[in-house]
Order: sequence, then C-alpha cells, then structure tokens
Amino acid sequence: MPTSHPDALPPIVVFDLDGTLAETAGDLIGTLNVILEREGLPPVAVSQARELIGAGARALIQRGFSAGGRELTPDRLDELFLVFLAHYGQHLCDASHLFPGVVASLDRLEEAGYRLAVCTNKPEDHSVRLLELLGVKDRFAAICGRDTFPYFKPDPRHLTETIARAGGNPARAVMVGDSRTDVATAKAAGIPVVAVPFGYTDVPVEELEPDVVIQHFDALYEAVRRLDRGAA
Repeated sequence: MPTSHPDALPPIVVFDLDGTLAETAGDLIGTLNVILEREGLPPVAVSQARELIGAGARALIQRGFSAGGRELTPDRLDELFLVFLAHYGQHLCDASHLFPGVVASLDRLEEAGYRLAVCTNKPEDHSVRLLELLGVKDRFAAICGRDTFPYFKPDPRHLTETIARAGGNPARAVMVGDSRTDVATAKAAGIPVVAVPFGYTDVPVEELEPDVVIQHFDALYEAVRRLDRGAA
C-alpha cells in the first residue's frame, strides 16, 4: 500500500497535558495526600505542585514522602504507585480544568490546517479519559501516554512516534510544554518548542531555553506560525 510523502502530511502541534493544556494539580496532589495520610505523613499544599509534579506519578510519590522525611524502597514505591493510579483514576477531573484560551487556540490551529496530538508521561488511559471529561478528546489525532510505547519523555522517540501515529509532518512539527522534560524531549528530537510558564516546573521555563515562551494561549497560534518551518 503506498504511503504519503512526508511533505504531503499536515503540520502538527503536539501538546503535553498536565500543566500545559490543563491545570491538574488539585487532583494529583489530592491523591498524593490520601496516600500520605494513610502512611501517617503530613499533606503537601497544592501550592507546592510546581516543584513536585512533572516527572510522573512515581516521582510525585517519592517527592511527597521525602518532604515528610521518609524515603521509599523501590518495592514499596511500586506498591504505592498502583494505589495512586487506582485512586486517581476515580478522581481525574474533580478539580481539573483547561487553562484559559486552550479551546480557542485549538480551534484556530485546526482552522489553519494543523493536526493536533498529545504526548504526556501520564498513563494513556488516564490521559484519554481526562481529555474526554474536559471535552476535548476528539480534537486530538493521537493521545500517547507513558505506557503507549516502550519509551517515554525525555526519550525523543515518544514525541516522534506520537507525530507518526497522528499522521503529522515531522518537518513541520511544534511541541508545546511546561517542563524541563518537555523542552529536553523536543530539543532531542530536533523539534521547536513553545513553553508555558504557568505549569509544573522546578525552574523558570526561560532558563530551559525553549524557542518561545508564551504567557497565555492567546499567543500560541502566532508562536506556532513563527516556528513552523514550512509555513508560508
């Protein structure tokens, strides 16, 4: 069966999920605090989310326990990870919501012919269900999580395989993210990256040297057009 020449494929914008498309800290930290309480440790404040979230649930659990003065063995961390997933799966969207301007930005990008995808270190099932609850699942040609492929961010193959699965043009791809992991992944894949400063990162995103930093989704379309290497 003939395959499309890469140049014939549509341009694509690939988004991270937590802290990029959606404010999810309340539900993630809420689940962490359920576990901490069961283990006799103090809860963490949602205001600490920027430093705790961003490297996956295992890292979140580990950081939460470290903040309470306790370290976990690998086996115990694996056990608590399963507890976390089970609880969080029932509370994906209690407090989570899209950031302002997301829907309008998706509209504008689609109208301009861009394909859309999600590349996240959240499990695929949780990602799909959360985006469905947020009302935007069907906007994305591919939603690829930490367990979709044998590798995940910052491995650049997570991003490049997401682009391939979505049927996008890798030469006209742009990544949008909020963290060190997102910027590193895009750079390793040779794909330009837009960073948002309102997500979950332990350092200011400007220090990560993304191609562009936007303060609001209203500015995303123009940033993408600037970075799209095939835009007219």
